[in-house]
Formats: sequence, C-alpha cells, structure tokens
Amino acid sequence: MDTTFPTDEASPAATAPAAGWQYVCRVDDIPVLGARRVARPRGMDVAVFRNDRDQVFAVLDRCPHKGGPLSQGIVFGTSVACPLHNWTIALDTGCAQAPDEGCAQAFQVRVDAGEVFLDRQELSGLALDATAPVAGPACRRSATD
Repeated sequence: MDTTFPTDEASPAATAPAAGWQYVCRVDDIPVLGARRVARPRGMDVAVFRNDRDQVFAVLDRCPHKGGPLSQGIVFGTSVACPLHNWTIALDTGCAQAPDEGCAQAFQVRVDAGEVFLDRQELSGLALDATAPVAGPACRRSATD
C-alpha cells in the first residue's frame, strides 16, 4: 500500500527537531522493506523507504533510467530495485549500481523518537526541474505541477 503524506502536517513529538525539518510520518507508518510517498507543493514526489533494520532513506520517486516509481520497487539492504527494469539504486546516495549509471536526488532524513523528518529546504528546492515520464505509473507528478 502506498500513501502520500502531506508536508504541512505538524509533528506530534514534543522533542521535534529544529524548524528546518518537516515531519512526514512515523517510522512505523512505513512498511518494513517498503516505501511511502511525500507530496511536494512543487516538483515530483519524494519516496521515503524503510529497510529491515529500520533505517530510513529518502530519494526522488523517479528512477534515473526511465523514470519508474522507485516507491513501488523492492527494498533490500540499503538499495531498491526499480520496478520497471530492475535497476539497483543505492538508497543513501540515489545512485545506480554499476554497470548502470545515473542518480535520483537523495534527501536528508532525520529520525527522532520514532518520527521521520525531511529537510524543508531540500523539499522545496531540490530536483524541481526533474520531469515525470509522459506515460506509465510515474507520470502522476511533474516539475510543472
């Protein structure tokens, strides 16, 4: 199941990080070996992943190869396999594993008291020029929305 988390939701934690961080969900809201999408006011969605060690990562929800929705891929270790052509993308950097080339924009993640936060400046400023494919499951959001 894939859910979009609003980026204007306030953090319920009393120990929320500094104002530069946007609350997106609780770690438990992300399925183990799965992902959730975070909608942005401008630009494509960000995919937030959780692996089997409860590590959380965030990358632009667009494979650098053909634009496949990484949030629908298979998570293993600290990587995700794109659902379209099985490219392996490192979740910490967003870069494809050799021999494939290319990177999806990675975003800083902070976990505090079981809550997941993304950097506000990165959400509003990074990868705004990335465009969604014109057809297929990844075409829902684009930089021109």
